[in-house]
Amino acid sequence: MKDELQEFERYLEHLGGGLGHADRQAGLRGYCIGLMAPLARKSVEPMAAHLAPQATRSRHQSLHHFVAQSSWSDEEMLRRVAQWVVPAMDFGDGGWWIVDDTGFPKQGEHSVGVARQYCGMLGKQDNCQVAVSVSLACLAGSLPTAWQLYLPQQWADDMARREKAGVPENVSFATKWQIAQAQIEHLVEQGAPKHTVLADAGYGVVTAFREGLTAMGLTYVVGVTGQVTVWPPGHAPLAPRPRSGRGVVATRQRLGDARHERPLSVKEVALGLEPTQWQSIEWREGTNFTLRSRFARVRVHAAHREHLRTEQRAQEWLLIEWPEGHEEPMKYWLSTLAENITLERMVFEAKMRWRIERDYQDLKQDLGLGHYEGRNWRGFHHHASLAIAAYGFLMAQQLRQPEGGGKKNSARSEEPALPTHYKPRGSPAHAAPRPIVDHNFAAAYRRSLAQDAAALPMLPARKRENSFVTQ
Repeated sequence: MKDELQEFERYLEHLGGGLGHADRQAGLRGYCIGLMAPLARKSVEPMAAHLAPQATRSRHQSLHHFVAQSSWSDEEMLRRVAQWVVPAMDFGDGGWWIVDDTGFPKQGEHSVGVARQYCGMLGKQDNCQVAVSVSLACLAGSLPTAWQLYLPQQWADDMARREKAGVPENVSFATKWQIAQAQIEHLVEQGAPKHTVLADAGYGVVTAFREGLTAMGLTYVVGVTGQVTVWPPGHAPLAPRPRSGRGVVATRQRLGDARHERPLSVKEVALGLEPTQWQSIEWREGTNFTLRSRFARVRVHAAHREHLRTEQRAQEWLLIEWPEGHEEPMKYWLSTLAENITLERMVFEAKMRWRIERDYQDLKQDLGLGHYEGRNWRGFHHHASLAIAAYGFLMAQQLRQPEGGGKKNSARSEEPALPTHYKPRGSPAHAAPRPIVDHNFAAAYRRSLAQDAAALPMLPARKRENSFVTQ
């Protein structure tokens, strides 16, 4: 435990280097310990009461000022967390950028970004805040590296509410996929590795999102709905209309009247496949059984506004899941993974999106991600970045000291635990507990500070690059 406490102090010193003022180090330390403590509610007041029972009021004021008013950068905080955690991640068996959004039920209308919208936590439309994130994942773990509140149109256009909530002037309305694309672009500009991007159908159905990833040199495996249209083998648009002798030369493709001259929905493609094209694939060991389903794939060209294009888009994979006993296919993905990739590996990569659910579960259930009770933009993002900072330390410890004596992870990893209230877009997964928070650590750290400050010497921070760690 002593080594872990010393490592945590080094970690805090590393993070504190981005706070701007040395006097903010106490707020960082107290907030992270409060988030890791065994509290039912991890908002400022109960954390202050836990940290300083005899001086709760003054501690509450200092923590509130640190999270809601201090002008340190939450983006810099996330960058430093990544610098610490990424070196512990093993990308030998693959790496992924996982895009998703998560909701926080909220009452009233004054908290920044709150509106009636889809909330994944509730599985329905309701009053909530929604944040978009990008996580970096390897087989053994994952880490959120970008985080931004989605600002609905009615908020973006309401100058009075924006000013009261402290929304930065440079933040304008952007859809969730536009936020995610901007986050990935920024990470790539910082030198982040170009791993495959995973996302659900909320992002995958957007042609511009997929094309933006390709323009950045990133491959993807993204979910789509059954209504998305493609050009399967044997189907293609007509060539531009031949010149009649008048006017400009036509350069755009045309849709014909025949079936093979029009695109098909991916559901139609799936229903038309031969029985021999379907294979039973295992991709991960569950709690009590191996996860297995039936899959097929076919090379297609995505179809979208063909009448405005001069040529077809590049060919990519359409992956389909149709479990035995189901009346129709259950899931669809479009992917730009290599043409020679095996079906088993493609399925494995498509299913790696569960890692983002792991992030959200630990962050919400154990680290109080959704417990911030303030209303302003800065506090919302500061609280989230601090929850991710606490998660980052625990994840790095877990990655460096894996169960089983450091045995290398196999291609199949254990099915994640999902919170009982979480309803992801798609079929549910089976539960398998895997807690990341050790509350004894937080308690031991508090005791060590109270008993003997010298027990945790301030050691020199490790030398780290200023840019995003690229491993």
